[in-house]
Amino acid sequence: AAAELEYESVLCVKPDVNVYRIPPRTSNRGYRASDWKLDHPDWTGRLRVTSKGKTAYIKLEDKVSGELFAQAPIDQYPGIAVETVTDSSRYFVIRIQDGTGRSAFIGIGFTDRGDAFDFNVSLQDHFKWVKQETEISKESQEADTRPKLDLGFKEGQTIKLNIGNMTTKKGGAAKPRVSGSGGLSLLPPPPGGKIAVPPIPPPSSTAIANHVTPPPVLKSSNVSSADILLDLDAPASAAKAPASATTDLWGDFSTASSAAPNQAPQQSNWVQF
Repeated sequence: AAAELEYESVLCVKPDVNVYRIPPRTSNRGYRASDWKLDHPDWTGRLRVTSKGKTAYIKLEDKVSGELFAQAPIDQYPGIAVETVTDSSRYFVIRIQDGTGRSAFIGIGFTDRGDAFDFNVSLQDHFKWVKQETEISKESQEADTRPKLDLGFKEGQTIKLNIGNMTTKKGGAAKPRVSGSGGLSLLPPPPGGKIAVPPIPPPSSTAIANHVTPPPVLKSSNVSSADILLDLDAPASAAKAPASATTDLWGDFSTASSAAPNQAPQQSNWVQF
């Protein structure tokens, strides 16, 4: 049933391949393409490399009708089913078989060296995949035969887990606090909340003491505005002087004004009206 579900896949197709009849091998040194009649191939057609399951097939078909000329089943590569020649990389020896079990060895060759490379790589890739599948199936079979481990808990069995960097309810480590401006320690904000701005501290008494305010002005009928101006510039001792002494400062102005009428008036050429 598994063989019936397998499908055939195409690995490589080359439209031009030559087929040669080769002489029997006389020694174990291998085949040589120079012993063939390379200028006169016995058949020319198309080559297809297919796979079905783990077996690959080299099929020689007619270019026009696609009729099968011969095919070579390959169970292993490199192996006896496909061999390379010793004097060229474009020629191979394959073993073809018919439905009755008969087999024969023929030579095939490619005109282009790149076609020969593709043919060789397609077979290598297929049997590399076959090797991997064999190893996987082998490991799965060994795993099934091994005794299974019982990792379940026995009755009354317990385990203890030590998880690092986890705080407990009794002796957990305190969460670090965010330090704000002015040395104030603030609690971290709640999720989605806003950080409150710390209040501005009131001015200290030192700053108030350094602020100089002018002395209050005493309202008196005997003190003039000039006396007030002089009090601001005079020292504290001068402020205690009597008001009569400060009024003498204006004596020079009155003396100068009183002396002016004593001078003889000068004649002028202007006519008074």
